[in-house]
Amino acid sequence: MDFIITKGQVGTRPRVELPSSGFLEAIGEEGMRQLISDHYDLLKQSNIRGLFPPSDEGFELAKKHSADFFIQICGGPKYFNQSRGNPMMAARHAPFAITSKARDIWLESYIIILKKLDVDEKLKESFWKYIDIFSIWMMNTHDSSSFQESMKTQKPQAFRT
Repeated sequence: MDFIITKGQVGTRPRVELPSSGFLEAIGEEGMRQLISDHYDLLKQSNIRGLFPPSDEGFELAKKHSADFFIQICGGPKYFNQSRGNPMMAARHAPFAITSKARDIWLESYIIILKKLDVDEKLKESFWKYIDIFSIWMMNTHDSSSFQESMKTQKPQAFRT
């Protein structure tokens, strides 16, 4: 499967389709938690690591919140709503300068994880299409001439997924 990153613009909300519930059925809740954990571990080593909590405890909690969200969005139990309320993900990410470059890193890290995932290609594609478009919603800051400069503007808060 080809993992194509759709170009997006700050402030746009393109129509997004939920991933197939078959994706969650195929990998299970623990598989989803592992997928998210592996993804976050890559992000912790990336140029966008400043978007995530620096403490191990905060980082693990961010993984849990993210996994709860993706389990829910893929048709599983509403763990996220039960523990955090309505997702409102764009609002939760508003305190962080999320540029198209940061989005690309986030998606490229998913590509690495998804390529290794042993699941039907159509199910994988369904999940990819969701995160590709959904991630456009999270962009809230225009790319500057220097990505490093935009990273310096990050507010030191806990990552809210």
